[in-house]
Amino acid sequence: MSVTTTAATSTSMNELMATMNAKTSTTAAAGSVEAETNKFMTMLVTQLKNQDPLNPMDNAQLTSQLAQLNTVSGINKLNATLETLAGSYQTTQALAATNLIGKGVLVDGSHAALASGQSVFGVELGSAADNVKVIITDPKTGKDVQTIDLGPNQAGVLPIAWNGVPDPSNVDADGKPVVLADGNYTIRVVATRGTDTLTDAKTLSLDTVASVTTNAKDGVKLNLPSKGMVTLADIKQVL
Repeated sequence: MSVTTTAATSTSMNELMATMNAKTSTTAAAGSVEAETNKFMTMLVTQLKNQDPLNPMDNAQLTSQLAQLNTVSGINKLNATLETLAGSYQTTQALAATNLIGKGVLVDGSHAALASGQSVFGVELGSAADNVKVIITDPKTGKDVQTIDLGPNQAGVLPIAWNGVPDPSNVDADGKPVVLADGNYTIRVVATRGTDTLTDAKTLSLDTVASVTTNAKDGVKLNLPSKGMVTLADIKQVL
């Protein structure tokens, strides 16, 4: 009797090991929901075939194992669905981003490029302010050359067009207002509410979307000549 029991136990172990180490079916990709389900069911059937007739698996154990199978299968299906949705979302983002190529955008920055009396920059307010001022500084001299008073404003993004004229009353020989020299100027914002200076106000610089890059690791990125690589979330406003 002992010999028979030993042989049966050996056969059972061999079948279980063969099941656990079975080669992946050509019809089910490794790691797929179908492959994992097939593997689980094969192991369960092998376990049932080789159980002790005098001490069979009770219904609670069988129900528990089937519940585990349903849980794992459901999670695998959910993961597959999320991966598909993520891929579709990234494709949609990439298509939307390509429409921005060549367009001006406002991003976090502290400089304003003045060319032929024209410049665009912006301010982002995290909360409403009673008074907003933008101070423009010449980085070569370190001196403030102009202060733009924007008055009270609600939270949000404020694009600002600057003509480079610090004092309209200061005119040249032809009677035209004197314009500051072309170049990059430094900007900073001072926003107040009552007697408090707000800390959630920041300046925005103008840049241009040169190209779009997309990959599975980094997602969709925009290449800006001055700022470098940014995400769509970094774009505060499209002009």
